[in-house]
Parts: sequence; C-alpha cells; structure tokens
Amino acid sequence: MNGGTRVQKENFTGRSPGTINQRSAGTSIRIQRLPSSDPAMSYTEKHENISRADWMGRLEGLHIQRADMNKLIMNYLVTEGFKEAAEKFQQESGVEPSLELESLDDRIRIRDAIQSGRIQEATALVNLLHPELLDNDRYLYFHLQQLHLIELIRAGRVEEALHFAQEQLSEAGESDPTVLTELERTLALLAFDEPLKSPFGDLLHPTHRQKVPLSNPRILGKERLTQTVCELQVASELNAAILQMEGRETTAPRLSSLLKLILWAQDELDRKKIKYPNMSNLATASIDSPK
Repeated sequence: MNGGTRVQKENFTGRSPGTINQRSAGTSIRIQRLPSSDPAMSYTEKHENISRADWMGRLEGLHIQRADMNKLIMNYLVTEGFKEAAEKFQQESGVEPSLELESLDDRIRIRDAIQSGRIQEATALVNLLHPELLDNDRYLYFHLQQLHLIELIRAGRVEEALHFAQEQLSEAGESDPTVLTELERTLALLAFDEPLKSPFGDLLHPTHRQKVPLSNPRILGKERLTQTVCELQVASELNAAILQMEGRETTAPRLSSLLKLILWAQDELDRKKIKYPNMSNLATASIDSPK
C-alpha cells in the first residue's frame, strides 16, 4: 500500500526509525510509515485529502490477532470486577485471568451496592475493606456522599436530603469550589416539581452511576472535576482506588487507556489543523468525514 501504513506485531525490543510502538498485553503494535507514491506531497497535504471511504478501507485492512483481543477483553472484565462474565469468557476463549477470580468478590459487592443505589452500604463495605481509603481520597468520598444525596432526592425524601447536605456536605463545599458547584447542581433538583425533567435531571437517571468521563468535549465532556457525577462513574473510580490500595500493577483497564490514546491523537491532529476522518463517538465507533 503506497502512501499508507503497515501494522504488525513485534516484541518490545528494538525500534526502527519511522515506527511508532503501542504496547499492550505483552505485545507491541508497530505502525510503520511507508513511502508516498508522490515524494513531493507533504505530510499535511496527504492527510488533508484522505476520504472517509479510504480511511475505512485502511482500517478494514488491518489485522489484529484474536488472542490479543481476547486478552484485552479479559483484562477489562477482571479489572472492572465482572467475575461471572470473566469466568464464562475464560471457558469460551481459553484465556487465563491475571489473578484469582475469587479475589473479585469484595469489589463486586461494593459495585453492586453502588449500582443499586445503596450508597451507604457501599461506603460501609469500603471502610471495612480499607478503612483509610476514603480518608485519603476526600474527593472520592464526596462522590459517594453526593450519590447518597441524589438517591434521597430521587426517593422524594426532601427534608432528609436537606439535613444530610447541611450536616455532611456543607463543610466540603465551603473548602472546595469544585465540590460547591457540584453540590449546588444537586440541590437545585429540589427547586423543580419534576426534577427528572429539570436541566439537572441527568443526575437522577440510573446511568449516572455508570457513565465514565473521557477527556474530549465532543464525546463525553472534557473537564473531569467540573462535570456532573453522572459523568464520573463512581463505581469504576472507587474500584480503581481499591486496586491501588491493594498494590495492583494496573488500576484501569487497558481498553480505557487505548480509548484515551485515540482521543489524545485526535486532539493533537485538531491542534495542528490537520483534516482527518474523526471518531466522533467512542461508544458507537462512529467515524465522520473530514471537515
């Protein structure tokens, strides 16, 4: 393929000129630039003229080993604590998990409690497992308390919600402008007869416990600390903190790192004003034509 790229697997040792290495799951993917059919054409000119159809054709021409994809999937399931899915995937794919699946049980109980809206139960489980964790990560502790406040508002327990905010959250809001902003957004739900239909109704949607932030405003919002709790995936944030406390080598799935790498690369291309087929939505892998 003239003027294109070649992708192949290699060991970690060695790096030749004109290659870019991306390491994952014990292997490296090498992307090697090939000579252009038109030596006079500049790098920018080549990429400004690439069409979406050409780009999709190149993507379809790439080959990724199924074994590497399976390792990536298993890493995600184990890191996020999806024990049953990991067990079934192990049977189907033959991929061995990186740790004993029985060790996931505590994290599973905590995640299930959060995703079921039992925030105080989840907090108590965390304190039993790692008593110092929430003391050392006050922002994570605030997220859990904010989730509990949201659950009170969702249940229509207005007086209890106001009392909880005043007794448990007001001091944190006074000491941190970011926390204050989030607290104000949450309490603003009480000003509406139908809070779910209010401008802040996304806080009450069940998915607020599961959505994850990615550093790109085109996809899920750029500013991590100023976004609503529904964009923070508290369960995963807490899961990563527990893994860190337990001295795990990785606290986030490799898949998450690869997605962030895509966003970083696109931000760099945007900054350099290079036209390219843009992945506008990671969830659906939608790719738009160059603009």
